[in-house]
Amino acid sequence: MTGELLIAICLAAIASGTSILLPALGEALTERSGVQNLGVEGMMLMGALFGYIVDIETGSILLAFVAAMIAAMVLALAHAFLSITLRANQIVSGLAVTLFGSGLTAFIGKPFVGATAPVVLSRIPLPGLSQIPVLGQIVFTQDPVVYASFILVPVLWYFIYRTRPGLNLRAIGESPATADAMGVGVASRRYAYTLVGGALAGVGGAYLSLGYTPTWVEGMTAGRGWIAVGLVVFGTWDPLRVLAGAYLFGFVDGFQLRAQGLGSTVPAFFLNMLPYLFTVIVVSLSSGERLQRRLGIPRALGLPYWREERT
Repeated sequence: MTGELLIAICLAAIASGTSILLPALGEALTERSGVQNLGVEGMMLMGALFGYIVDIETGSILLAFVAAMIAAMVLALAHAFLSITLRANQIVSGLAVTLFGSGLTAFIGKPFVGATAPVVLSRIPLPGLSQIPVLGQIVFTQDPVVYASFILVPVLWYFIYRTRPGLNLRAIGESPATADAMGVGVASRRYAYTLVGGALAGVGGAYLSLGYTPTWVEGMTAGRGWIAVGLVVFGTWDPLRVLAGAYLFGFVDGFQLRAQGLGSTVPAFFLNMLPYLFTVIVVSLSSGERLQRRLGIPRALGLPYWREERT
């Protein structure tokens, strides 16, 4: 593998990985609070479509991402209401949200298939840093959303493990009754983190339609929302490990795209399957109950909470 090819694959890996990293970080926060959100795929689709529509109508990339966040947060609010307030089964609620988001975007998005967005994300080399051999070409020639993700990961790590609000977040995911007894608002915080998770899923979706592959087609997330959920387990609800998992997926995805471009004799369907096969393998290896307990699965994940049930 030549140096130029490796750099090209790594550039593609970061771009591809970012579209999964953002919703995975949001899902990590949501699950840390004890809410399991399987609606990430639907939220990403909402973000991808409505961000694309607003970009076409306004020509503003900033407004497009804001619209993507709001659209995804509407679905996240619905999931929060069902799972937190009504105490519905969180798996069923999340699946319903994904089905609703998929169907709604397929219906609304038909007129926009093939439309051209006037403003899309472009790479901005950082002066000086982008001149560093290899590393600079890979890391410091990215677009603004990728740079923002570089900052977001350590910020979230610090928030979760080094701040009092982060301690409260972990507490409501481990023992909501104990946190409630200490005066921590369980329901309000679960609502907040579910909405934040939805917003990041929306940004990830908009990044797909306005950055990674600037277009809109029905179902363009192609299962990335489900992969984001799986990578949270692989990353053991830790932002740094989630980052590693997202970029590993991105590297495999970038490799198969380049292999197809170079005319590989391996069947295209098998190459397209590689990123998802890789994700299934790594999640399977890290999903044993004993291992998850050792690595820190939130004990109250997926369990509804009522103050009246506190003992």
